[in-house]
Amino acid sequence: MRTIELFDTTLRDGEQSPGAAMTPAARLNIARLLDAAGTDTIEAGFPASSTLTARSVAEIAGSVGNARVAALARCVRDDIDAAADALRPAVRPRLHVFLATSDLHLQHKLRITRARALEVIADGVRHARARCADVEFSAEDATRSDWAFLAEAFAVAIAAGASTINVPDTVGYALPAEMLDLLAYLRANVPGIDSVAISVHTHDDLGMATANALAAVGGGATQVECTINGIGERAGNCALEEIACAIHTRRDALQCQTGFDTRELQKLSRLVARSASMPVQKNKAIVGANAFAHESGIHQDGVLKERATYEIMDPRSVGQRTRLPLGRHSGRHALLARVRELGYTIHTGDSGELERAFAALAQRKRSVRDDDVRRLAAAAGCVLAEAVVV
Repeated sequence: MRTIELFDTTLRDGEQSPGAAMTPAARLNIARLLDAAGTDTIEAGFPASSTLTARSVAEIAGSVGNARVAALARCVRDDIDAAADALRPAVRPRLHVFLATSDLHLQHKLRITRARALEVIADGVRHARARCADVEFSAEDATRSDWAFLAEAFAVAIAAGASTINVPDTVGYALPAEMLDLLAYLRANVPGIDSVAISVHTHDDLGMATANALAAVGGGATQVECTINGIGERAGNCALEEIACAIHTRRDALQCQTGFDTRELQKLSRLVARSASMPVQKNKAIVGANAFAHESGIHQDGVLKERATYEIMDPRSVGQRTRLPLGRHSGRHALLARVRELGYTIHTGDSGELERAFAALAQRKRSVRDDDVRRLAAAAGCVLAEAVVV
């Protein structure tokens, strides 16, 4: 079974979310927790962007003991030197260099020809390789690039010393079937590709970041670039929690695995949300407050009888727990289960009165809390056992 490496870019692409700038201390805490959870590579930042970022990258590089620490640089020698200097304390440094390859970017942003782009890639990767043994090359806007030219750019990067090539869907434009076809094309048309790792970096502009990453994995990618909570430019990146749990839950179909400890996901999610001042929406997959919450009476009844009826993952495997919040959609099974959990004994005659009182209250309140349940149970004549610990 193949192992897919996770390249976390929360501290680089994630922090580029508007208003998401984190303190150096918060960045260090996130890096340490990512390292402890088994992240393969932690992209710590873009050192050439500021002195503060360069110092933070160096601090992280000196504090991470297991994961690789990567730093981003344009294919510009000054950028590469700044990144290499920041990575000096790292046990396992990686220089991550990039250049756009789509005609749209070449003509309107960089204003260079394809031929010149190939020269810049060759020079940049060679210079990076001279400063670091582990070099990743990213072809920005790869999914909107001419495939033949993209293959040529990757071939040049590999010949110049890149050990990982990255295929970014920079603006979230691709469809999963296109990602699969693109990976197949590159594997068939890039000389030397079998000797390097193939990475994919997907954005969520059309809501398909994780789907595109999984398609790329199916097409032979060996690394996925992602962020905690899916934060990042515009609509964000492929969420680490989604790709890790998708691979873990559907390894039967995907025939691959990761080395990431998913039990740390909830802790990481909360730390990133707090540090970046970006709250997680309640219905966010894996880490949202409602990800394992069931209010519908039919669902609650099923979960009470057998958790797997409505949960495809054990919530404990991702640091969560099953919740059965009570509200207007809840049924008698969840209500009576909660009354018993709170320590009350329900006699046959109490049940009907309790259920009627609950139904009336649930029509007036958005959610019925434990204190409400206690009052209803007492009013219905339910008996509270002594020394109950909830």
